[in-house]
Amino acid sequence: MQLQKRITAFAKLGDFLRQFSTEIFKKNDDVEHNDIFFDGFKHQLKLAEEHNGWFTPENMRFAINGWAESLTEKNLTKWLTPYDFGKVEPKTVAIIMAGNIPLVGFHDFLSVLISGHNVLVKQSSNDKHLLPFLAKYLEYVEPQFKGKISFTEDKVENFDAVIATGSNNTARYFEYYFKDKPSIIRNNRNSVAVLTGDESTEDLKNLSEDIFRYYGLGCRNVSKLFVPKGYDFNTFFESIYHWHPIIEKAKYANNYDYNKAVYLMSEFDMLENGFFMIKEDQSYASPIATLFYEYYKNTEQLKEKLNQDQALIQCIVSNGFTEKEVPFGHTQKPKLWDYADSVDSVEFLISIS
Repeated sequence: MQLQKRITAFAKLGDFLRQFSTEIFKKNDDVEHNDIFFDGFKHQLKLAEEHNGWFTPENMRFAINGWAESLTEKNLTKWLTPYDFGKVEPKTVAIIMAGNIPLVGFHDFLSVLISGHNVLVKQSSNDKHLLPFLAKYLEYVEPQFKGKISFTEDKVENFDAVIATGSNNTARYFEYYFKDKPSIIRNNRNSVAVLTGDESTEDLKNLSEDIFRYYGLGCRNVSKLFVPKGYDFNTFFESIYHWHPIIEKAKYANNYDYNKAVYLMSEFDMLENGFFMIKEDQSYASPIATLFYEYYKNTEQLKEKLNQDQALIQCIVSNGFTEKEVPFGHTQKPKLWDYADSVDSVEFLISIS
């Protein structure tokens, strides 16, 4: 299959997804095979919500809108132009997916197929309803994808390379189990924000999107702040307060109540506003409903620290702190060329021999 055919198929998938990116679904009669797939995908969204309490309609719409915006002919072509796909010999690439946020493994799925390989997907039980349906849609808009996409709930076998995402514990298992295969192994990472105290209310309001979207469950969610000595958190708390309805979500509220009780019983110092807590802590991974913070003395020392800890960090959110920073409010809006863990998965895929 020619690269352009693959690009066109995924662009059509973007058109299909765009119908589900707003609160009221808008059926577009120009979208191919809508008579077969539109109502079916509505049903899959309902099943996904029922199966996983973290997959709220709002968060699924947010994820779907992100992919609808990314999957255009223009974006796909811009992403893929730097690569040479001429020598790719189709292999079978296994993907072991996480399930923390909706369609979290879609970029790997896209990368494997767009590179010309066959994909073998082992999904997380937490996110198993959406991707197989979208894969079926791809097979309808581009029949040459038939036979190139398979899913398994069993042990992955008969593959040539693997992309696996999991916790730090499972990553060690993956590294051992897949040691004889070309692989990308991902483990736990977290994102941080560097504040100076000069941020506007709008900056901090945008930052709250990086903190609360998907309830903080993603590796691109900010879980820690670095702030200068004497930082006043009042403006920060005022700027994030519009997220207070999040406490009405039972799963989130349970985590908030539990972690608050732990902190109080342990006599930890922390600040809270009725739905969110911040705690001084050197760790990067904070529990749900909690944000860690750490003071820094000067930016050069902080840059050195973050450079030393780069294997633990997914994104750095800041304004003028580092060349690779992510603007406030954009961690959950990655471009196609923003690779997880800064590992170029397309380069990896076209180098498989």
